[in-house]
Parts: sequence; C-alpha cells; structure tokens
Amino acid sequence: MVPDHFDVLIVGAGLSGIGAAWRLQRQRPGDSYAILEARDAIGGTWDLFRYPGVRSDSDMFTLSYPFRPWREPEALASGAAIRRYIVETAAEAGITGNIRYNQRVVRADWSTPDARWTVRTADGSVLTCDFLYSCSGYYSYTTAHRPDFPGISDFTGTLVHPQFWPDDLSYTGKRVVVIGSGATAVTLVPAMAAEAAHVTMLQRSPTYVTPLPDRDVIADLARKVLPPTAANRVARAKNILVTQAFYQLARRRPTLVRKALRGMALRYLGNPGYVDEHFKPRYDPWDQRLCVIPGGDLFQVIANGRASVVTDHIDTFVSEGIRLKSGTVLEADVVVSATGLSLLPVGGLALAVDGDPIDVGRHVAYRGLMLSGVPNFAYCIGYTNASWTLRADLSHRYVLKLLDHLDRHGYAAATPTGRVRSGRPLIDLSSGYVRRALDEFPRQGDRDPWIVRQNYLRDLLTTPRADVTRDMTFTRASVSDKVAS
Repeated sequence: MVPDHFDVLIVGAGLSGIGAAWRLQRQRPGDSYAILEARDAIGGTWDLFRYPGVRSDSDMFTLSYPFRPWREPEALASGAAIRRYIVETAAEAGITGNIRYNQRVVRADWSTPDARWTVRTADGSVLTCDFLYSCSGYYSYTTAHRPDFPGISDFTGTLVHPQFWPDDLSYTGKRVVVIGSGATAVTLVPAMAAEAAHVTMLQRSPTYVTPLPDRDVIADLARKVLPPTAANRVARAKNILVTQAFYQLARRRPTLVRKALRGMALRYLGNPGYVDEHFKPRYDPWDQRLCVIPGGDLFQVIANGRASVVTDHIDTFVSEGIRLKSGTVLEADVVVSATGLSLLPVGGLALAVDGDPIDVGRHVAYRGLMLSGVPNFAYCIGYTNASWTLRADLSHRYVLKLLDHLDRHGYAAATPTGRVRSGRPLIDLSSGYVRRALDEFPRQGDRDPWIVRQNYLRDLLTTPRADVTRDMTFTRASVSDKVAS
C-alpha cells in the first residue's frame, strides 16, 4: 500500500501549526499538506493545560496572529479564550479538514535518492512528504518535571502537577501549597486563593514578577476610533516596542530595573522586609523569563491574607504536609508541584538521514529553525523575551520563502551546511527547566546565519530579506547534480 504523500507535513495543531498552515495556504495554495496532531483536539498548549487560572503571560495583541486581529477585551487572556481563538482561526481558514488527530509522530527518515521524508506515527501509520515542519514546541506533553520528593509516600493529602490537572479535584476550603515560583505558580496561587482556605507559595528562591493591567488602555482607545485591523496593529506595535525596550533596558541597566520591580512590589505589599525576602532574586532581570501578574493579582491575595510566600527548602514530606529545612511544617491538604516542564527537542520525534540517526544535540541551529546537515526539515520555536507567535510567524515566512526558491530553481532539497563552531545554547536562559535539557538541543553557531537573536525588531527587518542560499546546499531532482551556495 502506497503511503499518502504531501508536499508539506506540519507536526502539531497548536498556535504555531495553525499559523504555519494559514501562511502555507495563502502563499502556496497549490501545495498539498496535512497537520499531524498527537492529541484529539486543536490548541496545543492551550488545550493541554487546564489548571485553575491558566492564561497567557504575553499580551494577546502580539501572541495572536498578525493576520487575524484579537478582538476580546482582555490583553492577558485565559487559556480557554486562546484555545477558542485558535479553533476559530482554523475553521475560518478551512484548515480544520487538513488535521489528522491522534497521530503522534515518532520517527522521520530522509531518503536522499527519493528526496523525501518517510514519517511514522505511534499507531503505525506511514506518510511521506517533501518537506517536514515541526510546530510542536519544545516540551513534552506526556511527561513533566517533578523532583523525587523525599517522604512523598507518607503524605496523606493530594499531590498534583499542573500539566495533568484532575477534572474532579476540589480544593474549596482546603489548605494548599504550591511548590514553585515560575509563571505557572504565580498564576495558580491567586486563582486557587479564591476558594481555598489558604494558599502558600513555597519557593527555593525568589523570581522576578511584574504586574500588568488586565486591559490595554491604548488598545481600548484605538478600538473606539479605528477599524479592528488597524486598532490591532496600533496595539501590537506599541506592545512590541514597549516589551523590546524594557528587555534592552533590563540587560543594559539591570540595577535600575531591579529597583523599579521592587518598587512595584512595595506599592502592593508595603513591607520592605517581606519584599526583599520573597521577591528579590539573586539573578538579574531576564536571566530568567519575567513572570507577569495581571492586575497585580498575586500581590493582592498576599496583601489580603488569602495567600502567603515561604522561601525555604524542602526537607521531607510528612503525613500532614511538608517539613522544611528550617524545621517548619507547612500543613497541606493539596500540594501542587509547579516545578517545571520536561523539554523535548523537535517534539521528540527521532530523525534519521539515509539511515544515520540524528542526535539533535550534536547539530547547530541554522537561523534558529533548521539543523545543520538535515535536509528539508524545519522546527518552530518562539522568543524567550517576547510573544512566541512573533518569532513563529517569521519562521513560517522564511520556510515558505525557501520552498519558493526550491521550486523556482528546480531543486528538490535544501540542506544547511557551512563551517561553523557551536557556541551558546539555543535557549539562552538560566532557568532550571532549560539547564536540565541543554545537551538535548542544538547549539547556536558563532556567526550569522547560525545565531539566534532575541530581538524581534531586528528579525522583522532581516528575516524577510534573508538570503536563503547562504550556507545552504541545494540538490536537484537528479541527485547527481548538486549546487552549493
């Protein structure tokens, strides 16, 4: 039986995958394509995560697609609203019918003589394609990071991880401890505090948090006087400029930004000692991703006594809760282990070229979206200092430009090649969940186009004009005829 063949296969029907399909349909309407989705629904991250309060930590005017304005009032939207937006985008563009659900890609093999990928899924299905584009993000949907807590078997309460939130979990009137201080933890604490008897955020060390308004005043004003598309562009441009300016300020003047963030916390909490103990990190702003708290909700529930923060280390779990290194016991009915994600390069699929397995960690990232020595394959990752979609959309546009070049010159394949030394990690953050997986991800190179810059404004100017022939080897349909550029 001959496998179904497509010009392009997209892996993942989340925010990135649907965006890639929209761009592909518009720019290359003659191409056949399918989206292989491991789960049974559209939405990716925004369908998987169902914990209380789940929301974006990037404003929706930059997290949304540039081709479909965000029309909801909230600038920082709930997970349900984002999921609905992705589903509606796919339906309006006619993308939904091209999605194949419950198709978890486990392996892809490139054949140089055939100039195509053979893709295998967990259920034994086999498909082929000319170009493979992984839009499945960089963390595992099936496993999450949870430390091996000592004494966990002695705990008589309920332990959950936010990535696998039980539908039937009730915490009304119960004592809750949330372990962690990242984006998930600072979302969970105020959301659960509305019903719990008390919520304690237990952290080993502080994290930078910054309050932002629930509504975007400039966007609301623009919507009153401009059509939706124009208003969205105004809000989007403003937020891009503000976000990039703040990031650059944090990297160049970290002491100034430290002082500003401390001042914001003090305005809500009013206690300098409490702020310095629990909200004064040892690292500089943006060494790790900055956590956003809409309307200062985390600070508000701490100020009104519904929640509190404890900075200490876990000694062991006990029957009634958690005993800390200090000797204090935090009594808990429910413990939420918001301890991070398990990162997974290229969606966890095993790659091979002409029978040789590809160890992704030993390859260099080309423009942050292809792998050295791997033909006709791209992957999509977002920025660490700005909305995911900003970089994802630039990646889609680059991939389509490359495909146009292949067609225009009669090439069958494009392979990133060049003399380059590996340098910094692909994801240049000091967060624990990143450090744990550094060896599994490709490295950046020591020069263009092997460097990944966390600068959307620069990428916006350079990516559409990028020379697709630079450090790229092209192969014609006849495998004996190669052209290196």
